[in-house]
Amino acid sequence: MNLKKMRSLKEKRSRLIPLLAALSVLFSLYCRRQNPPPSAEGAAIRLDDQEKQAETILEVEGTTYTNGDFFKYLKNSVGNSLDSLTAAALSRLFDEFVDEKILLKKAQDEGVSLSDEEKSACLARLKNALRTDTGEEPALDSDAPALVENLLVEKYLSLFLTSLAVDDKEVADYYEQHKGEFLQPERVQVSQILLASEGLASDVLNKLKNASEEEFRKIAKVQSAGPEASKGGVMGVFKAGQLPVELEKVIFSLKEGEFSRVVESTYGYHIFRLDKKLEAHLLTPEEAAPSIRTKLLEQKSKDAVSAHLETARRSMTWKSYPGNLAFPYQRIEYE
Repeated sequence: MNLKKMRSLKEKRSRLIPLLAALSVLFSLYCRRQNPPPSAEGAAIRLDDQEKQAETILEVEGTTYTNGDFFKYLKNSVGNSLDSLTAAALSRLFDEFVDEKILLKKAQDEGVSLSDEEKSACLARLKNALRTDTGEEPALDSDAPALVENLLVEKYLSLFLTSLAVDDKEVADYYEQHKGEFLQPERVQVSQILLASEGLASDVLNKLKNASEEEFRKIAKVQSAGPEASKGGVMGVFKAGQLPVELEKVIFSLKEGEFSRVVESTYGYHIFRLDKKLEAHLLTPEEAAPSIRTKLLEQKSKDAVSAHLETARRSMTWKSYPGNLAFPYQRIEYE
């Protein structure tokens, strides 16, 4: 993979993390196991069947939802990938649709509302997360019913989960029981100068004989074609398997402060500098604590929402009509 693309993917992933964290509880409410009846095999999927659009598929406390409502939900959830969805996938999405509408009713009953500021902040977050590589901004409406309903459920859950916490003992116990998770492999901090031609790379390598780190960084800023040139060529810290194999072999064989030979790849001609070698080590309890706390809090959140939704299911008046769906519903067993 192109090094620039690797960095772009990392940046895009970092932009998505807050959005995914906020929505993960909603879309991980239950651990489901597919249990399809034999008769579902090969049955037709007719999501855009006009005759089916008005058929009722769910009632929650007097509010009726149709195939048309579910079709809109699918469009918002998976976009243009509807044709690739199987009956099993659609069944799981229908169960999530039911869960969301039950939680929506709970949110409405408890008077949860959205300010204009909250709508705008969410819209900005979504647009940033969904922005294309070309910078094209997705068309989103902060007052769209589907978006408002989703936001209401998200806010309701966030308010419901505010009391959850992970104490120091829980963190310490997890660390002691899962130390293997916190063993850091050998890593290297590496810099590069990337040139367009082998001749130019050879000339630069000659200049680097007995050069200091400061001199390397000056040359990188001026002559490197790499995306990290402005930072003096600093690529970052990597462990085995994170870089292309042909580059990794050279980099991991270097000593601290050593320059590589000219290395050709599909991206150009590289000269690497091994800035620092970080030996394999076990993270201390203090270093591991933030990730442990996040992991335990996410699990507590999922468990709490699961229990809360089960209580809501039992206390509210609701009924689903999977037989009216525009695809063969495959029953799900809850574990």
